[in-house]
Amino acid sequence: LAERPEASMGEIAKAAGVARQTVYAHYASREQLLRAVAERALARATEAIDAARPEEIPPAEALDRLVVAWWEEVERHARVLDALHAAFPGEAEVRDFHAPILGRLERLARRGRRGGDFDRELSPRWLARAFLGLMHAAAEEVAAGQLDAKAAERALRRTVPRVFGVGGA
Repeated sequence: LAERPEASMGEIAKAAGVARQTVYAHYASREQLLRAVAERALARATEAIDAARPEEIPPAEALDRLVVAWWEEVERHARVLDALHAAFPGEAEVRDFHAPILGRLERLARRGRRGGDFDRELSPRWLARAFLGLMHAAAEEVAAGQLDAKAAERALRRTVPRVFGVGGA
């Protein structure tokens, strides 16, 4: 999938060195396989975010750690992001899928707003959704070959704090 996001189940099986029936024994459809990949990516992203321990450090520093931690996981799936989105056809499904990450971001945004580190005029929900949108935009740019992964990370590390109003930005 990382090399050819449009690959069929047969092509995926061949690349994995297994019979097509083996893949179908685990995943009844391409959509189920994509869901499994997306769920694994989400689990890894939430683990990386939690490992950054954002609640233990100042909000602005925590925000930077979250950018780096989440980007490391998103970057791995940048080329298949559109295919993964196809496994979640409705807006509600996409929102529910991202809920674990958005909840963590909203908690950080609330803490940063209380302490005056983040813009108090922007809601935590808005800040979390903006962060998500920027992360997806970076992945799309990498997938399209417009940015390399390091340049995307640098752009995120500059842009996300500005959106949150770090340093009065």
